[in-house]
Amino acid sequence: MLGFDLTPEQEELRVKAREFARKEVLPRAWAWEETDEVPVHVLEKAWEAGIMSTDIPTQYGGKGYGLIESAILTEELAAACPGLATSIFDSSLGMAPLQMCENEPLRQRIFTEAASRFTLIAFATSEPSMGSDVAGMHCRARKEGDGYVLNGTKFWITNGGIAKYFTIFATTDPKDKHGGIGAFLVERDMPGVSTSPPIPKLGQRTSNTAGVRLKDVYVPMANVLAEPGKGFLLAMKTFSVTRPIIGSFAVGAARSAMEFALDYARKRHAFGAKLGDFQAIQFKIAEMYQKVETARLLTWKAAWEAMQGKDATVTASIAKMYATEAGQEVVDMAVQIFGGYGYTRFFPIEKFFRDSRLFRIYEGTSEIQRVIVAGYVLAGYKPVMPPLEDLPMLKDKEAAEKLANGESPGAWRCPVCGYIHYGPEPPEECPYCYMPRAAFREMKPLPEPGSGQIEPPPREKPPKEKPEAS
Repeated sequence: MLGFDLTPEQEELRVKAREFARKEVLPRAWAWEETDEVPVHVLEKAWEAGIMSTDIPTQYGGKGYGLIESAILTEELAAACPGLATSIFDSSLGMAPLQMCENEPLRQRIFTEAASRFTLIAFATSEPSMGSDVAGMHCRARKEGDGYVLNGTKFWITNGGIAKYFTIFATTDPKDKHGGIGAFLVERDMPGVSTSPPIPKLGQRTSNTAGVRLKDVYVPMANVLAEPGKGFLLAMKTFSVTRPIIGSFAVGAARSAMEFALDYARKRHAFGAKLGDFQAIQFKIAEMYQKVETARLLTWKAAWEAMQGKDATVTASIAKMYATEAGQEVVDMAVQIFGGYGYTRFFPIEKFFRDSRLFRIYEGTSEIQRVIVAGYVLAGYKPVMPPLEDLPMLKDKEAAEKLANGESPGAWRCPVCGYIHYGPEPPEECPYCYMPRAAFREMKPLPEPGSGQIEPPPREKPPKEKPEAS
């Protein structure tokens, strides 16, 4: 039995996040956007309110919330300011490799700290010349004594200028591609760590994004998340559980854009009537609502799969791809409903337009999601319907009855044009495409059906996809 009702605890969490977004985030968003800064004190308030870093397991003093809860929180925060929502969520992204690594003492130390006081952890795979091609990174990790020395630059790092810790992915040799990548927890006060000024951006200006420079940074074995050769798979596992939340960012932004457009359509008059009375506007509003609802369901489904321990790679990619693209379409329609005012900075739509554009890029571009989905579908989808050459398109009633009863119907199919010949033997050649007798295939009872679902291949070997980092 399917159910889409939130638990009382989840509903309470949504109300709490909604109140925080309206009281603490919404009044400050535009002021901080003007200065291109992130209000760290708001992040601290989010942590104090229990709506940040909520996925720290309970055994370390955390709340132990799952991805459904993260999706709920993120949608509400992004509805007020997508940029601040990004900075609030990013610590969960930074902690995800720590949750899935095998270094229990490190997990115990960092999670205990993050559960007891405000702590930011940034995630870093991207570099100035590398984004989607994670296996093409050049940041180097050299084994030295009881640890590794890191050299290189990470770029596009959310909270990079304000985080205390970084989960850094680096390689022992760029030529080894997947095989050389390891993961390391780097602390800001380690010698050789420096960060750039905030990167100037089109949108998400209330979210700090910076470059991180590593110059002969010594990382002890106690801070190794994954030895070289195991880091790429750790990054892929991280993306499979965090990508659904990017869809939630888009849902939140799109929902607000729809609500503002709805308010405007109810009050604005043109040609002697309210905008909302025109069918052209009604159709836009209907489509906006449909996209918001559909995107939310997809993100929740992907989050649920990951929480169940399933391989959520495909559903996470579908959720991110659809929600981020649909979200941008919703915001664009809101601009259209507002007309010229939607293009001004007097109204909120232009900010949501700029902020939401990023969702189709970070944590894997829309193009990368299509590569992932297509790769799995082509390699692992198990169809319910039979192959074309076995498809029983029999127009002879007697033959159709025989086939339905599991008997040979005495029919032969041309593998090229699909022509079906009835009789004990195939024809000398096809009367339509002239394929020879030997090419014909005898129609037989149907094989067992597949599941109609994607069955991903084992993940022991690194996958071919190259997701974008954030």
